[in-house]
Amino acid sequence: MRLAPDFLASIDGLETNRINQLMVTPHLQVTRDDNIFAIGDCCSCTLPGMEGPIPPRAQSAHQMASYVANVIKAQTEGRRYDKPFKYNDYGSLVSLSKAGSVGSLMGNLMGTVNIHGFLARMLYVSLYRLHQLALFGGFKTGVIWTKDQLARQARPRMKLH
Repeated sequence: MRLAPDFLASIDGLETNRINQLMVTPHLQVTRDDNIFAIGDCCSCTLPGMEGPIPPRAQSAHQMASYVANVIKAQTEGRRYDKPFKYNDYGSLVSLSKAGSVGSLMGNLMGTVNIHGFLARMLYVSLYRLHQLALFGGFKTGVIWTKDQLARQARPRMKLH
């Protein structure tokens, strides 16, 4: 199983693991150069107190991207950003097509809650749209949503081939 591209292992001077992920510090800097950051599937980050690396999921990549953006912003303003990255696992949702979804939500108030069916599907769709909103902004996400609604009305309910 390979998550990261093969070319990462061939970059001289950077430490990688067996699946080509760049090894990073708790500040998401590669282990051999403080000026290079790696996030998402391309990195392997084990934080103090964790048994294994942060899982390569969208929520971890999003949190890493926000963290690195704050570090770079601080650096460009001439400030130091010494606070290490902190990962918060909010659970997982899996879409099983329109038939439904399943998931495990993690929170401070109720611990881990397993959900399925319509509620899980609505949470999955909501998170998907929030992801689009973060990537594309409000206007483009609205256009994508409208396109999706029109396409849903235009296509047949059943494939006939």
